[in-house]
Amino acid sequence: MIRNLLLGGLCAALLAACSTAPLHTSTPPAPPPKTAADAVIAETWVSTPVAGDELDSLAAWPTEDGQVWLIATAKAAHQLAIYDADSGERLRTVGAPGSAVGQFNRPNGIAVFGDLLFVAERDNHRVQAFRLPEFAPLGPFGADVLRSPYGLWVHETAPGELELFVTDSFMADFRTMTLPPMEELYGRVKRFRVRVEEGGKLEARLLGQFGDTGAAGALRMVESIAGDPAHDRLLIAEEDRRVGSTLRDYRLATGTYNGHSLPTFDADAEGIALWSCSVDSGYWVAVDQLMPTRFRLFDRATLAPAGVFSGKVTSNTDGETVYAVPTRRFPAGALFALHNDESLAAFDLRDIARALDLQGDCPR
Repeated sequence: MIRNLLLGGLCAALLAACSTAPLHTSTPPAPPPKTAADAVIAETWVSTPVAGDELDSLAAWPTEDGQVWLIATAKAAHQLAIYDADSGERLRTVGAPGSAVGQFNRPNGIAVFGDLLFVAERDNHRVQAFRLPEFAPLGPFGADVLRSPYGLWVHETAPGELELFVTDSFMADFRTMTLPPMEELYGRVKRFRVRVEEGGKLEARLLGQFGDTGAAGALRMVESIAGDPAHDRLLIAEEDRRVGSTLRDYRLATGTYNGHSLPTFDADAEGIALWSCSVDSGYWVAVDQLMPTRFRLFDRATLAPAGVFSGKVTSNTDGETVYAVPTRRFPAGALFALHNDESLAAFDLRDIARALDLQGDCPR
């Protein structure tokens, strides 16, 4: 959550010598929910809590033996935490605090494509790439242009060529959450072209940056981002409650604001995930970071609201991911979400579809 901007992060952004300062981890209380849940859905499992991790973002990756890993960024522990998607069992951690390749300083956003894993580090001001399943480091990039990277989304634009989007939520003053001048918000999202050559050599090049500078479409405080090439769409979370936290609708191809934002959320808009039910149908799922968490669904094509649900216990969610592929325990896939910075929770997609009476191609 961007409101968890910490003294250690401030020092790292301003003075490299302060990057090892203790991290302050207090969180402003969520406001009372205004939006009623259409359904309360029981979690299939909730993992054993691990205090002090401050889990944030989440990605799913299928292994060759039929297992599915959930890979979560643990901001305060400066690690990645690996879980089994069917059981919620914590398998291991990867990484250690530091600035060397393969080490982390406040890892936040995470994205997977094929056997490539990308991790954004807020306080090392970079993105690192890894090869799965070994978590073999391929190298960092972006440190020359990224100031406070948070969210990631990646897709393939040509065989062997990826496009990676990084939200960059730099501030004029982190202590007071003072925003930069509006004209500087054109740099809120960085777009990189990424290739991994034979022999594992990583090549990454900045293609450009974008962000609307008008009052309606500006990205004042940004973290989560996700795209849908079928509809030429990027949804980008605007977390600044002072203007109304919501999702901004941008064009994927050009990075321009479409002149449309979703309804205002009750708390921070977080964890955007696309539930693809066919080539061009399905639903967007977004987190309203409340206690308990509200999961808001929107039609993939029209962005019309499609329902709101809560879990029985899941609260204060940052990241989530939809894995709409059968697993041993989830025949139609699952929605996985973070719970209160310490745990993961799983929801069967069939339970969500039935509870919200979703129409179309999504399995029930």
